[in-house]
Amino acid sequence: MLRSLTTILFATLALALACPALTNTSPSPGPTGTESAEKNAPENGGGTTRAPKLPADGEKARVMVIDVREAIDAPVLYILRRGLKEAEEKNIHVVILDMKTPGGSAGVAMDMMEALSKFSGRTVTYINDEAMSAGAFISAATDEIWFAPGGVIGAAAAVTSEGQDIPETMRLKINSFLRAKIRATTEGHTYRGEVVSAMIDKDYELIIDGETLKSKGELLSLTATEAMKKYGSPAQPLLGAGIAKNIEDLLQQKYGSSNFEFTRLEVTWSERLAQWLSMIKPLLLGLGMLALFIEFKTPGFGFFGVAGLVLLAIVFLSSYVAGLSGHEPMIVFAVGLILVVVELLFFPGTMILAMSGVAFMLGSLLWAMADIWPSEPISVAWSTDTLLTPFINLILGLLVSFGLGAVVVRFLPKGWIFQRISVTQAVEGAAQIAGLAPEAASQAASLIGAKAIATTALMPSGQVEIQGRRYNARLDMGYAPAGATLRVIRMADFCLIVEEDKSA
Repeated sequence: MLRSLTTILFATLALALACPALTNTSPSPGPTGTESAEKNAPENGGGTTRAPKLPADGEKARVMVIDVREAIDAPVLYILRRGLKEAEEKNIHVVILDMKTPGGSAGVAMDMMEALSKFSGRTVTYINDEAMSAGAFISAATDEIWFAPGGVIGAAAAVTSEGQDIPETMRLKINSFLRAKIRATTEGHTYRGEVVSAMIDKDYELIIDGETLKSKGELLSLTATEAMKKYGSPAQPLLGAGIAKNIEDLLQQKYGSSNFEFTRLEVTWSERLAQWLSMIKPLLLGLGMLALFIEFKTPGFGFFGVAGLVLLAIVFLSSYVAGLSGHEPMIVFAVGLILVVVELLFFPGTMILAMSGVAFMLGSLLWAMADIWPSEPISVAWSTDTLLTPFINLILGLLVSFGLGAVVVRFLPKGWIFQRISVTQAVEGAAQIAGLAPEAASQAASLIGAKAIATTALMPSGQVEIQGRRYNARLDMGYAPAGATLRVIRMADFCLIVEEDKSA
């Protein structure tokens, strides 16, 4: 069985190497634009230090909407970066962040602010309906901030990842840096830097036109109405550029009912998965550590060890899942290979995992060779011969691989190459049998046919007890719980081979 599986694996791997590599045919990201020292006149509550690209006369404004949802973490950053690059490629004039977030990582928020600064068009945040903590930083980095009628922004003080207060000295350093960063980002907006500083620092007192908007000892948060209140001469809104019921209403207020066209960035399956994994990281981390603890307390290495390592790997790599969209054939091939390896190492003889893995690997190779569009049904792809040629190539590749494999098995053992690379002489010395010392190995022959009690679960390896003595043991197939009655059927190097005692 092992030989046949090895042959199949050889065929699939050979075909994978023979297949042309998939390449990303998407155009490379366009230029990100340059900063301009000239300041445009304030528009809807504030000016900007850039000279963004604008629609030509008679041209409709092209708008892209990017969702900023849930906690601010690495997956959200990847979505924003991809959206901004796509907006550059499509010559989009305006990017709108449709924001609803309770906050998140300040470091990721800074990276998102940096990405926004590289976009050559205008950027707008639509608070729908909260932008707290890190969300407030990101909003402040856009050219305009619009609100849903019940929108709220604020409470941006830095805290630890557990939500605890930061020690005083560190808090002062962080607040100083954040305020400087916000001032650099919000140049050209009359009150924005002061307002965000009041959201960051509880000791910052905000007074405008003689009115105390925030006293010391609290953090500033603003509703949509408060953000739109005007101050100064000439009067300008405190923070907001407008209030709109939805994105369409926002665009109609800015450009008129027929002077714009907008698209919404589609979030890929891998980006959604990355966001979901980010939400359950604590649970995955706890389960992974528990599984490794159980594995440490049990003999050998089995299911709990594999499960623990997989869970911890998911925790460490979850942020990178967002970039897997478009590489589905490679992922399916990797899953199939893992299933085959698990079958060979932990569940030999069950066949279910190995055959499923081989099916996954062959299917991924077929998928990789077929030019299937994301929205194209499989039935259409087959009827238009999209899958027919790759399927024929796959069959031919398997036939070639099986044929060459048969030749290798038939003639290689008799050739001089095999004789040079194989061990042709016996190695002197006694082998360790059934876990016994070499000098006691001769006693193992008397154990064949003996009854054994499983002292640990066999999955398929573990330990058994025979006449008060423990031995390493393994099942050929299946699983035996601790306490099961077994029978020794033969010996192997380093362990006894046992099976269920049906007479018990």
